[in-house]
Amino acid sequence: MRVGVPRETAAGERRVALVPELVAKLRKVSLDVDVQAGAGESAGFSDALYTTAGASIVPDAAANADIILKVQPPNAAEIDALKQGALVIGLLQPATNFAGLEALAKHGVTAFAMERMPRITRAQAMDALSAMSTVSGYKAVLLAANHLPRFFPLLMTAAGTITAARVCIVGAGVAGLQAIGTAKRLGAIVEAYDTRPAVREQVESLGGKFIDLGLEAESPEAKTGYATAQSEDFYHRQRAALAKWLSAADVVITTALVPGRKAPLLVTEEAVHGMKPGSVIVDLAAEQGGNCALCKPGEDAVENGVTILGPLNLPSALPFHASQMYARTVVSYLLHLWRDGAIQLDLADELTRGPLVTHQGKNLVEGSPA
Repeated sequence: MRVGVPRETAAGERRVALVPELVAKLRKVSLDVDVQAGAGESAGFSDALYTTAGASIVPDAAANADIILKVQPPNAAEIDALKQGALVIGLLQPATNFAGLEALAKHGVTAFAMERMPRITRAQAMDALSAMSTVSGYKAVLLAANHLPRFFPLLMTAAGTITAARVCIVGAGVAGLQAIGTAKRLGAIVEAYDTRPAVREQVESLGGKFIDLGLEAESPEAKTGYATAQSEDFYHRQRAALAKWLSAADVVITTALVPGRKAPLLVTEEAVHGMKPGSVIVDLAAEQGGNCALCKPGEDAVENGVTILGPLNLPSALPFHASQMYARTVVSYLLHLWRDGAIQLDLADELTRGPLVTHQGKNLVEGSPA
């Protein structure tokens, strides 16, 4: 069988779904690998590297492939070019990409969305969202440092003492924890809040101070390991309690997301107006509407002297390592499906069933239009 790795066509996407170092893993199980010419160039992987690793460089990697590895969802033209009955693995945006899933189902494609990977021990090596959140959390701090008109660390200089910047992280999931660690390494004073009391130990292990707002969330964590949505009354009290912490911060990084839903509003316009001029907010929930009321997804805005960044597809800003990490999760998942020289779909296995979004002509995502 042939594995195809197309060049990503989505605007601004620089990642690639397979890196040269992993080609050998696929060849070892008798999978042939076709890589579209130039597919890895934006991420720093030349065609020559793929060739040396054992892949074939072709003008069109999808047309003859039985298995297609993608980062972004295939567009209509890409879907039309797929073989009937092909298998696709990628970040397929199942919560919003209804038309795309319908087109894949109609085309007879078996598709797996890496976003739906269960957060269980067996799936750690396949957890693409955690891998990409690691990149986002790191990069968010660098963006904040670049826009902040002051140093991050405490400095003792001939011109006097420079106090350390205060960084407030809202949401201590994978992205938030990476942001805590990165901000600490840059010398900042770091405080972090999460609705899940269980993450206090993780925050403190990275050198951050856990913010206790005195609010008890109802069922703060789902069985999937992700934070759950709360009532509007809870969010109202949370916003009010957070405001005083935000007013003391030089940098605020928000990371609160609920899978498949609009991001919760945590930073109000009033809270922004209460922050110090020159402060920076990096809203990592921008792609789902933003945690900050004044966030403009994909844009940088300034309100009352506060810079508000709404970055989109932040992992693409570090394409080399983002591709490397993403590709490892995808290859691990493909090898999970590949048994005895063929794709084996055990629908009783939650690792197979969870990410499966289209199969045998059907769209399997609940809530998608029929």
